[in-house]
Amino acid sequence: MRAVVFEEFGQEARVRDLPDPAPPAGGVVVRVEATGLCRSDWHGWMGHDPDIVLPHVPGHELAGVVEGVGSGVRSWRVGDRVTVPFVCSCGRCAACASGAQQVCERQTQPGFTHWGSFAEYVALEEADVNLVRVPEGMSSATAAALGCRFATAFRAVVGQGRVAAGQWVAVHGCGGVGLSAVMIAVACGARVVAVDVSPQALDLARAFGAAACVDASEHPGGADEAVREVTGGGAHLSLDALGSPVTCAASVRSLRRQGRHVQVGLLPSAAGDPVVPMARVIAWELEILGSHGMAAHDYPTMMDMVGAGTLRPDRLVTSLIGLDAAPAALAAMGTTPGAGVTVIEPAKES
Repeated sequence: MRAVVFEEFGQEARVRDLPDPAPPAGGVVVRVEATGLCRSDWHGWMGHDPDIVLPHVPGHELAGVVEGVGSGVRSWRVGDRVTVPFVCSCGRCAACASGAQQVCERQTQPGFTHWGSFAEYVALEEADVNLVRVPEGMSSATAAALGCRFATAFRAVVGQGRVAAGQWVAVHGCGGVGLSAVMIAVACGARVVAVDVSPQALDLARAFGAAACVDASEHPGGADEAVREVTGGGAHLSLDALGSPVTCAASVRSLRRQGRHVQVGLLPSAAGDPVVPMARVIAWELEILGSHGMAAHDYPTMMDMVGAGTLRPDRLVTSLIGLDAAPAALAAMGTTPGAGVTVIEPAKES
């Protein structure tokens, strides 16, 4: 197969011919039709993830067609169109037994714990608990956009964030996760303040229904004061969808009394632990929550909203590229603010 591979962290990735994967017992091999380019992939390429062993093929947001089925798989057949959460669970640990597969104790993640989907084929484990059927009529590019950013944002806003109609929601960072959160919160009847440094990202947030936008480049210490002013005292729910010490602290400070902060963006260890204003957390009875993807069994509600047109993840996809263009696009994520979601189609000519 052709795949994007890097042999050193932070050094140029290249498209190479590599052996096709074989389906593991209980798992499948998927022919990748589309795979999202995510900031998490950039973190992995930079060496911020301890699970990655070199050489490595990145990629964890994917949709495609089952090409091979391992022994013991009951629910899936060759030819099925599927997507998958970026957290693949074991299905047997205490967390999985409680329904919390997104925090599985023995989780695997394509593109991190093993070779991922920037390739023509990818192997996935424990197919019966992890695969999600792609509805007829949904494009692979749209389905690929669900697996990490959109599903993560859905659970962060609806599940962990407990958003309610009429509430103010602040979204700090309007990349793929943040724009997904904007769209989902608006669909739930919330009023959204979008925060970013990119005019293009803020334009998209506005197009997806944000009631107000704040240019964070005008507030280098954090945009919390601007958010509190717009919302008349602070957001009911605030999300750090970027992942930095500045945006994390600003998100907490953006809240009104008894508000909820959800940390969605990864915080690389190189940046150090964020300084959270705990005095305010105590005095205002704020909630601090994490959100780590969404289990496959929780997809139906989101899929129903997509099918009904209430949610339009297809509008997030702003660029389609082939494998040959992926290495440069991956490297650019560290220096060039993105707007929307870039999807790689391995069969596409670059």
